[in-house]
Amino acid sequence: MLDTLDAAAVRRWCADGLVALKRHQGEIDHLNVYPVPDGDTGTNLVLTLTSAQQALAMELDTLPDDGPTPHGQALRLMARGALLGARGNSGVILAQILRGFADALAAVPVVRGRALATALRAAATAAYAAVAAPVEGTLLSVAAAAARAAERAGRDELGTVVRAAADEAAQALGRTPQQLPALARASVVDAGGRGLCLLLDALVEVVTGERPARPELTGERPELTDRSLQLPADESRERSWSTYAYEVQYLLDAEPAAVARLREELGALGDSLAVVGDGAVGTWNVHVHVDDVGAAIEAGVVAGRPHRIVVTRFADLPRSSASPDPDPAPDRRAAVVVATGVGIVELCTAAEATVLEGVSSAEELLTAVRATGAAHVVVLPNDPDTRAMVNDAARAASQLGVKVSVVPTRSPVQALAALAVRDPGRRFEDDVIAMAEAAGACRYAEVCHASRAALTVAGPCRPGDVLALVDGEVHLIGADLFDTCTAVVDRMLGGGGELVTLLFGADAPAGLTEAVREHVVRSWPFVEVQVYLGGQPHYPLLVGVE
Repeated sequence: MLDTLDAAAVRRWCADGLVALKRHQGEIDHLNVYPVPDGDTGTNLVLTLTSAQQALAMELDTLPDDGPTPHGQALRLMARGALLGARGNSGVILAQILRGFADALAAVPVVRGRALATALRAAATAAYAAVAAPVEGTLLSVAAAAARAAERAGRDELGTVVRAAADEAAQALGRTPQQLPALARASVVDAGGRGLCLLLDALVEVVTGERPARPELTGERPELTDRSLQLPADESRERSWSTYAYEVQYLLDAEPAAVARLREELGALGDSLAVVGDGAVGTWNVHVHVDDVGAAIEAGVVAGRPHRIVVTRFADLPRSSASPDPDPAPDRRAAVVVATGVGIVELCTAAEATVLEGVSSAEELLTAVRATGAAHVVVLPNDPDTRAMVNDAARAASQLGVKVSVVPTRSPVQALAALAVRDPGRRFEDDVIAMAEAAGACRYAEVCHASRAALTVAGPCRPGDVLALVDGEVHLIGADLFDTCTAVVDRMLGGGGELVTLLFGADAPAGLTEAVREHVVRSWPFVEVQVYLGGQPHYPLLVGVE
């Protein structure tokens, strides 16, 4: 039993919470009927908390030096990571909950029960403030109930307070169908609220060492006591389907005053508006459902600098009530990426791509293409040696009524560049062209260790030497990993570039990530830097320059 919540406990909470969300990801996706029944709430929560955990692991964020406690620093890193990686309405709200929690505890010397209750109240208040039109029966209601129970506990024993909060959150989750007709008609509890309950239960286990006993929802919808509230599933989901055609989400660097004006503009354009930010750094995550995508993005340009823009057309998404169709859906598109490394897989998944972690045959790739249920599929192989196999799979797919187009990416950084420009609003053929142009405009490099002696275009190498390959050719041979990494980045940026993406591998030694990042920021101040823990094997660093 922990008496206080320290930095180590925060890290365990984030890790255990992510494990719980992944375990129940499919179940939460299945519950997702509000505000749009697109079956992705579980996925969005997983991606959001994955980003939080990566921020904790890498500790890359520059936070103001205001003397936060160790647990406060960990909580702020967790909140910052969630903000930058938040996906969907539920992810954005979760990021704000974590920020409110972190802000309340950052300067508290010792976190016991009463401090935790104050933090839960701050988290719930921040979540409500982030949403333009709060709706009861959602994640917000569950957060508020947890805060009330923690306050009512009136104790300083950490375990007592966190148990009370988690138990009341579970009760509040069961009440969500009574508060929100869309849930009652579909006989489900709120998906986002279910995710928050899992996170609170994970916190209970970290603090007390005991997992709360809860009834398992194995993917089946819970039955409601009041059968009169139920309607056929198809009808319920039609009624909760958004009246707007697109989901627009982006990160925004802007001042608070400009963001206040942005809220008003986006509120007039659509619904499901949520804007959350990190007041210390000036970065905001903007989410809204609209018909006019251009106007939503233009409003962000006026307010500041939008980036990582993601646009999703709801008509292209499978609804959570639908079962897989034996025939491809004529209006549905998909992307299949071949990639390895947990971080790279998560980045591609966040871009709404299906990921194959390695492929050994055309049949395996064809199975993945068919599993998307789409009639138009783009494949990003990330390997020049698989061209023949990919072409065989594409020909076989065409005989089954699936059009497959291949963007010949040679590195995961090119795949990420291509996925970043996907636009469901374009004709499929035009979209493939745009993706191919983006991939082609992304120069790539790989840093690895030589496994044997060889003669390269850069000279002879010996086993253990550090090699830097640019566009597949050895350009540098070095003895020091850091020096070689920075040298290849400098060489690539010397030829021009506005954005550099750094993917650090599973074998990257401690300190390399921050050291390379600091070098790029210091040496190339006008270049935007994106840093991720790619987790790829064999290559401590992959570089993309656009």
